[in-house]
Amino acid sequence: MMEISWRHIQHQLIDQKVSIAPLTMFRVLFGFMMSLSIVRFLVNGWVYDQYIAPQYHFSYFGFEWVKNPGEIGIYVLFGLCLLSAISIMIGFRYRIAAVLFFLSFTYIELIDKTNYLNHYYFISLMAFLMIFLPANQYFSVDAWLKGIHQKTVSAWTVNSIKFQLAIVYVFAGIAKLNSDWLIEAMPLKLWLPANSHLPIIGSLMEESWVAYAFSWGGAFYDLFIVGFLLYKPTRLIAYSAVIFFHIITWILFPIGMFPWIMILSTLIYFSAEFHEKVISAISRFFKSGNYKIGESKFTFKPVSTLLIVFFVLQLLLPWRYLFYPGDLFWNEQGYRFSWRVMLMEKAGYTTLHVKDPETGKSGQIANYEFLTPQQEKMMSTQPDMILQYAHIVEDYYQNQGIEDPIVYAESYVTLNGRKSQLFLDPKVDLTKEKDSFKPKSWILPNCR
Repeated sequence: MMEISWRHIQHQLIDQKVSIAPLTMFRVLFGFMMSLSIVRFLVNGWVYDQYIAPQYHFSYFGFEWVKNPGEIGIYVLFGLCLLSAISIMIGFRYRIAAVLFFLSFTYIELIDKTNYLNHYYFISLMAFLMIFLPANQYFSVDAWLKGIHQKTVSAWTVNSIKFQLAIVYVFAGIAKLNSDWLIEAMPLKLWLPANSHLPIIGSLMEESWVAYAFSWGGAFYDLFIVGFLLYKPTRLIAYSAVIFFHIITWILFPIGMFPWIMILSTLIYFSAEFHEKVISAISRFFKSGNYKIGESKFTFKPVSTLLIVFFVLQLLLPWRYLFYPGDLFWNEQGYRFSWRVMLMEKAGYTTLHVKDPETGKSGQIANYEFLTPQQEKMMSTQPDMILQYAHIVEDYYQNQGIEDPIVYAESYVTLNGRKSQLFLDPKVDLTKEKDSFKPKSWILPNCR
């Protein structure tokens, strides 16, 4: 009986032939959104601010080999990103474009982790996944050039995108199941009053019950929205909630393109008929000519192992924080790549002190001489970045003739509006500490 059930599930979710329309629409929308995002990044001057202006960059552990290619090189990377995103959108040399977009976009994001955002991580994951999907076999330049359009694909190609989105939502919901979010309505109690100037809803932003409504509503939304989108009778109501949730988030908080990316991406949960009607409406503006209908040759087996590993890693990574002692929001060990989206208000200042062990002379470091304001802000509350900064300062003073400088950190941090407290052990010479996956014993405990 169990074997029969598994075969049925495998047929429904993996092998069954389904319309290619949802996959095609996702390809077009993904390419469009990425093109728009990159143009926005270029127009706003963020390439210069984040990649050219900084003297130093904070690399990810294990990716220290990823270096800033310089002013010309970084613009070449963004140009490659833009061209490959456009190629994905129109389905021209799709496979090459998907590979180039994934590599160029991910390389850019690995240059400096002070620029880390959850939706950048999401884009890299989705770009990687799309390399293996036959999203260009219908309504694309590639299909038009071949004269063959494919109307069906195996169900796994569409379901893999749905599953990727489900991971984002569900883990974001699980992350909200903490006392600060549900019991204290933090950090929304701190953030919402800043929007009291808004027309109509502004006066509500200072009400405590509104912060609780947003906190509990946000947790419920993230945990269950995918289920409501999958269930046809509730799909339209659920998608209305998607639009409302992300637009209100976009109005209240400066989080860029992420709300629009999620609004358009979740259209993948709509029926094939919906996507076919949209493509048909768009097709009226183009002369498609005569073409043959081909049969799908894309199967799950050749990429099954790779994609299973890809998804299993995503399911495990958010739980790695359990291997570290202490408060996750305080020490942030295991925080990134776990869909903890806008869960805390953390601020502080960190000053490094350098001492020459031979002469006994010491001095305080002026952060602005090494870091941009954005880098300093992100560094000041994240231990691994403070450690990297200490080694940057160490290297600098070694080049100045101090053979073995000692670097201490004076760091104070406040979490979710609580009283500022000492963050790191000020007696530890950070030049003797190396970054690793091991717990950082020099992080002081959070005294709530």
